[in-house]
Amino acid sequence: MHESPRLRRLRNDLIALERLQNESSVLRFRGSGKPTQQYLIEFRGKSLARVRGRVTVVERHEIEIKLGASYPRTMPEIRWLSPIYHPNISEIGMVCLGGYGTHWVPSLNLDELCGMLWDMARYHNYDVRSPYNREAALWVANQSIFSFPTDLRPLRDIRAALGRVESPESVPIERPAVPLDEVPGAFGSRAGRYADFVRKFAADLHSITPIGSVPSDDLVLLDDPTPADPARVRSENAPPARLRTADEEILFIE
Repeated sequence: MHESPRLRRLRNDLIALERLQNESSVLRFRGSGKPTQQYLIEFRGKSLARVRGRVTVVERHEIEIKLGASYPRTMPEIRWLSPIYHPNISEIGMVCLGGYGTHWVPSLNLDELCGMLWDMARYHNYDVRSPYNREAALWVANQSIFSFPTDLRPLRDIRAALGRVESPESVPIERPAVPLDEVPGAFGSRAGRYADFVRKFAADLHSITPIGSVPSDDLVLLDDPTPADPARVRSENAPPARLRTADEEILFIE
């Protein structure tokens, strides 16, 4: 049976979300419909919400995504269900995706869209210049209480922890706090050998006789004005003699 491009895309989106869920401690989802055309996405991580007039940290978020009849040619319908305080998410849950809102890209997969939404939730991605929530935009531009992003984990944090994806935010680079030649183990021994080499090289530099102390008789002037003997130059630069056979005439040059 022939499968239409839309049905194939819906099936691939479901497969991609299942793979994403296995690679993330942040995302969980439920789908409905056959094929699946409606999703309830849950993020478990730190974001912000305004509760009784005070901005506070919240750690659970729900988003509804509906894939309409013209998807993927048109953008999915996205609505943020749980409380969130964000410049680009309205108080009723409408989500602004910037240029994707006016120029939707059909090649953007559903798991990639979830990555964008998670980056918005954790304040890794926000824009105060064209807000959906002006009050939140003004607050973000002037606040100094919270550090952004509010959650350092990428969406595929389990995969990143296994070393399959680079994640400079979630896996900081650790540097030794002691001199390299004192670091234990194989790394320390290599660094120690390098430090010994540097010390020896420095000592050799100190042992070199300064140019000013070289006896004058041993100096060779590169710009000596005395002309060289042409005959000596020719003899020194002459090519080596070639052995000849018995049939060839031998010519001696003095």
